[in-house]
Amino acid sequence: MNKLIALVHREIGLAGEIGPDTPLLTSGLIDSFHLTVLLTALESQYRVRIDPGEVGADNFDTARQMLA
Repeated sequence: MNKLIALVHREIGLAGEIGPDTPLLTSGLIDSFHLTVLLTALESQYRVRIDPGEVGADNFDTARQMLA
């Protein structure tokens, strides 16, 4: 989990602390541009393919949801 949160901080440049359940999309911490950057970084780091059509606030709003 810490590795994922560090990746979010690094790629998005968030100033404050975030936890596993901090809402990122619904709180406005991450906008659509940053989400694209984050998806690319996650695909590269974890060697996965993420279909953008499957990304939403119901399954990608927190680090815990991303990790799942």
